[in-house]
Amino acid sequence: MLGFGLGLRSVHYEHVLSQRPAGVDWFELISENYLAPGGRPRAILRAVREHYPVVLHGLSFNIGTNEAPDLDYLRQLKALIRECEPAWVSDHLCWTGLHGRTSHDLLPISYQAQTLQQCSDKIEQIQDYLGQIIVLENPAVYVSFRSSTMTEPDFLNALVARTGCEILLDVNNVYVSTFNTGGDPHAYIDALNPRAIRQFHLAGHTDNTSHLIDTHDHPVCDAVWRLYEHACSRFGPVATLLERDDHIPPFPELEAELQQARQIQERVLGTANAPARASAP
Repeated sequence: MLGFGLGLRSVHYEHVLSQRPAGVDWFELISENYLAPGGRPRAILRAVREHYPVVLHGLSFNIGTNEAPDLDYLRQLKALIRECEPAWVSDHLCWTGLHGRTSHDLLPISYQAQTLQQCSDKIEQIQDYLGQIIVLENPAVYVSFRSSTMTEPDFLNALVARTGCEILLDVNNVYVSTFNTGGDPHAYIDALNPRAIRQFHLAGHTDNTSHLIDTHDHPVCDAVWRLYEHACSRFGPVATLLERDDHIPPFPELEAELQQARQIQERVLGTANAPARASAP
């Protein structure tokens, strides 16, 4: 249990390295931003890694297509893993492109037998190449497919059973997806395999009244905090990550928001989770 972390963003590099904030136990890094072996991002990663555990969170596994894994990407990722030794490596249950072209978006898939086989095969190929299990995040979705014969939680559970992968449960995405498709967010969480949850994500979204968009540009809303409380009650002490990708506030504001997650989990579980690292001298 790593504790409570933040997504590392370039606007906060200087603060993190100069202040070494003790209220943050670990950082999650977007894998694609650190693949190049030279340059400032990799140097920042090495400096951060001296003081904090890290997790790699990627966008390029392209799990939802029947195309072979991108071996060039996997080679670079494996070298990055060797260098920074992340606690785990995660990506998304989605597809992101075809025939060498990327959509620059996380696109949904139909949950049925054919896609289950395709995704399972691809996960196994990626895990075999990397030599470790991977962790998959539930997507934020805005449509549902008539061809789906399984719920998203059942599909994730089936992937776990077939491949041994684990789940990154994005609590905000559960709320967004169930709002958009008319589901029950608490039932979604209750349907997941409790032994498969490796990490939580928390983030804000944009409320357009008729639909929600997963924008990561607002603080976590009250409804998502309540859903997080339910997730903590069901799954126990799970490493929790707060994301912000736009309208990024000063670091102390995010650190204070992260403490809300710590306080909720400790209250629900009746524990006091100590930070994963000591305060800087």
